[in-house]
Amino acid sequence: MKNLLIFGLMATMFYACSQSSSANESTASTTSKPAVDGEKVYKTYCVTCHGLYGDMGASGAFNLQTSVLPVEERINVITNGRKVMTPFKELLSEEKIKAVAEYTLTLKK
Repeated sequence: MKNLLIFGLMATMFYACSQSSSANESTASTTSKPAVDGEKVYKTYCVTCHGLYGDMGASGAFNLQTSVLPVEERINVITNGRKVMTPFKELLSEEKIKAVAEYTLTLKK
């Protein structure tokens, strides 16, 4: 009798734990959207001119390590271009542009 009671209790606990875990996983997967990886986008589109560390300066690219532009202005420059820099509004979504702009702040020295 004692063994049957312990088995029943363990089965109930296992069932309860598995239900709450799967419910949390399904909720998390439907509600959270993966964030855009600004570093990955930067390495795909920007590294050719700005370099891996933002200081290469190819084709007249500005040194991102010394830039004092706030993130809003960086978004504007990436979106619309500046001087010889190509505008990226047709190539990248607003989310990707914002992610890249935020990533470039990490390149500052």
